[in-house]
Amino acid sequence: MLLLYEYDIFWAFLIISSLIPILTFFLSEVLAPSRKGPEKLSSYESGIEPIGDAWLQFRIRYYMFALVFVVFDIETVFLYPWAMSFDVLGLSVFLEAFIFVIILIVGSFYAWRKGALEWS
Repeated sequence: MLLLYEYDIFWAFLIISSLIPILTFFLSEVLAPSRKGPEKLSSYESGIEPIGDAWLQFRIRYYMFALVFVVFDIETVFLYPWAMSFDVLGLSVFLEAFIFVIILIVGSFYAWRKGALEWS
């Protein structure tokens, strides 16, 4: 027997959290003034007339550095709650967290060997 009525609050929050951004974008489009002209459509670079094309290719190294930062940021997010409840969780969770950290160390060593952490 499915007890779908227990999920009413979930569906209410899902609908509300979906409608708020949609309504915000719609209202900003309707209420915001839009006066487009050549000055408004031109790029602004500290008061200096832009030279050349606005399209620039970034080196992949910047993206790799950002991805390595995100990996270590996520590691902190996952390990902090584990560290706060370490005494309650037991040995099996300690081993799982240890394996998680080992995988991250191997990944960071791989990124270091590939040169993803070098700026030059």
